[in-house]
Amino acid sequence: MLKAGFARIDITTPLGIEIVGYYEKRVSDGIIDPLFATAVAFDNGEKKAIVMSVDLIGISQLFSENVRAKIAKKLDMDADAIMINASHTHTGPLIFGITDVKYAYEHTIEEILVDEVARAFEKKLIDVATLAVADLAPAKMLYTTGEVKDVSFIRRYRMKDGTTRTNPGWQNPEIEGPIGEADENSSLLIIKREGKKEIGIINFQVHPDLIGRTRYSADYPKFVRDTYELNIANSLCMYINGAQGDSNHIDVRRNPETDVCSKGYERAEYMGKKIAMSVLMNYPLAKELSGEKIGYSQREVEIKYNKGKPEEMDDAIALYNVYIEKGADAAVPGGNSGMRRTQMLARASRIVALMNRPDTTKLRVSALSVGEVVFGGLPGEPFTELGRGFKERVNYTLAIFSCLANGNQGYFPTKAAIDEGAYEANSTSFERGTGEKLLDNLIEIANQIK
Repeated sequence: MLKAGFARIDITTPLGIEIVGYYEKRVSDGIIDPLFATAVAFDNGEKKAIVMSVDLIGISQLFSENVRAKIAKKLDMDADAIMINASHTHTGPLIFGITDVKYAYEHTIEEILVDEVARAFEKKLIDVATLAVADLAPAKMLYTTGEVKDVSFIRRYRMKDGTTRTNPGWQNPEIEGPIGEADENSSLLIIKREGKKEIGIINFQVHPDLIGRTRYSADYPKFVRDTYELNIANSLCMYINGAQGDSNHIDVRRNPETDVCSKGYERAEYMGKKIAMSVLMNYPLAKELSGEKIGYSQREVEIKYNKGKPEEMDDAIALYNVYIEKGADAAVPGGNSGMRRTQMLARASRIVALMNRPDTTKLRVSALSVGEVVFGGLPGEPFTELGRGFKERVNYTLAIFSCLANGNQGYFPTKAAIDEGAYEANSTSFERGTGEKLLDNLIEIANQIK
């Protein structure tokens, strides 16, 4: 008999901690809405599995491995049966050492966990997993899908001069058109339980980067969860963000002065409600899913770093040092503002972070299945095409794809996107073809565990 459990814990950290997400220092000074860690546990009498989602920009692969091992030991289960996803909100705290790539490269987990905020966060993840298992009740699963318009837009554009730019500015006359199409498909896994609240897991894909400034917020995923729970009596909701590496909430070809809900908290609410309502509209048509078998697998894939060339080192180090000492405006002054400045800083930061690393590293892909449902994720920010490929190529009735699964290793562009250039291609830490290589490995293990 399949059982499922749910738990949610507030993970909002104290104020005064740096907020991560841009190449400028922001220190938290308020709370718009709290941040949460959510866990859904499955148990078929033979195996247990846990899927988690946290309102953070990401957690490192090192931290994920450590905390999953502790959860597995406490709950008598396999660490590979635990998948921790991050929503990628840009208004969450920098939990010291967890999301900073350069720091994580240079320190051990013991050094990271010296920080009391990191220790408290680790404890909360262990607690939320424990509470989800304690909440297990007999369950059956159903699913439905939807379509979400006017929420997710490809943010990389071909310019009339043949170059590629990310977010090239509102109504830029040099725009030729977006490169690719956003994935506007949503999905909902419904878990009906005997004597306990129903669980809904919603999956969609777009950057949570609407709020900005210096107050904590879960961004639009908060409104996805709230809207679902408001409309379905006695329900609890988890949101899993998908392949959002090249998509965000705005179409820069529009006029921001006349475009309804183009940015900010109002736009976050608009998006969250639309995502939730896209599946709620089809809730009465939900189909039952068969099978109770639980399967899981994680695989380490060896990947080459995208290291800087010798002739690039001096300029990158100089730019990076000015940025660290004096800030982004001093490092890249004048007309190079916005995404162009971000691109230059991302490139320099990547070169400096990798200069003393070995030529290769190992990245972890994660798959977890329950009957005809599979959860699959990559440890970073995959491009839309990769998420779409997973959902099309796995042999399951319902495929839920996740960004930032058990790791936060930055962007995974497609081969074509690397060739085209722009911000994501300049900032990725890994060689051309990494996204496709990770996806192929993920699909292989996902189909094997079925």
